[in-house]
This record gives sequence, C-alpha cells and structure tokens, in this order.
Amino acid sequence: MKDLAIISEGTNYSAIDLGEFDQLMDHSYIHPKLKQEVKGKVFIGEILKTTGVEVSFQLLPPDTPIPFLHKHKAHEEVYIILMGSGQFQVDGQCFEVQEGSVIRIDPEGERTLRNNSNQPMVFMVIQSMAGSLDQHLIFDGYRVKGEIKWNNQLL
Repeated sequence: MKDLAIISEGTNYSAIDLGEFDQLMDHSYIHPKLKQEVKGKVFIGEILKTTGVEVSFQLLPPDTPIPFLHKHKAHEEVYIILMGSGQFQVDGQCFEVQEGSVIRIDPEGERTLRNNSNQPMVFMVIQSMAGSLDQHLIFDGYRVKGEIKWNNQLL
C-alpha cells in the first residue's frame, strides 16, 4: 500500500499529496467488514483529520464492476466521475456516467457502479451526514482581513 504524503498542516488545515490518478492502484485498504483487500481505493478523511465529511478516491480498471449493492445508515454520498465512463445503478435504475458526471444518493439508495469500458475509470466519493447542510452556495463563507503571501512574499 502506498502511503499518503502530508505536504503541509497547521492548526486549521491539513494538505496531502494523493499522487496521480492513474497510480491509484498503488493504494489499497482492508475492508473492515469483509476483511478483504480493496486495491485502487483510498480514504483520505482520517489523514486529513476531517470532522464532517469522508472522501475517497477509487480507480476501477477496464471492464470491472463493484460486485455488490450497498446503502448507508446515515450518510448521503456524492460520486464524481473524474476519468473514464461506465454505468451507475441506484434503486434498480441503471444509467450511463462519464467524466464530469455527478451523482448524489440518499442513505437508503441501493447503489453500485461498473466500468464497462476499455479505459480506467476514476471517481471520488464524498460522504456526509444526510440533512446536516443548513444552507447552499457561499453563504457560510465570509471575507477576513489579512495578508496574502505567495512563496513568502507579500502581495
């Protein structure tokens, strides 16, 4: 298993280097329930020290399905197809996905996907507690006064 590199961290942030997407197969983890190694998948929430979201990246080789349906107890998921194409199934409905496709699924949605192409598929999954977002867009953010420095030079 490839280790994730922490590139910088401080009191209010963590930053890692995941590496290039075509090298995601160098990552793996042991599925905690199935006790099986899952190659090409990496969860980054723990190393980033997230407190409200889990994020994972996965590479599915050509002509490879995720061979099971799953759902969640409390987390909704957002899948973002970063590279490649394939098919997604939610609650028995199957549809085509490709680079740029974004799919949100309620915790109760029964889901799976497959890469039915001859090219690798890379996707990101963002998990968060369903119903926890209290507003959309940018309304939670606000400007602060401060200096902007690039390469330790004040702008």
